Amino acid sequence: MTAVDTFGSKDVLEVAGAEYQIFRLDAVEGSEKLPYSLKVLLENLLRTEDGANITADHVRALANWDPEAEPDTEIQFTPARVIMQDFTGVPCVVDLATMREAVVELG
Repeated sequence: MTAVDTFGSKDVLEVAGAEYQIFRLDAVEGSEKLPYSLKVLLENLLRTEDGANITADHVRALANWDPEAEPDTEIQFTPARVIMQDFTGVPCVVDLATMREAVVELG
């Protein structure tokens, strides 16, 4: 998963004898004031922080989010999975396959 743990957020949660790797939001100052949707994004950043594409500065920028300020930092989102309904998923997969073929043709 992550190669970097700048905020020391990586932890283990034990439930019914099973251990799960988690990333604690409370390790990042300012996370408590974020709306739920941005907490999901923050967990994603902590989980995928690699020091290159996703850095501690990205995490800090999100934790210091001000709803009144103009956006000035692009934040990456790396979904672990995408779930689509059948009737929307099939055309999407076809589009992706078509784009893949076009890229191959372009070299």
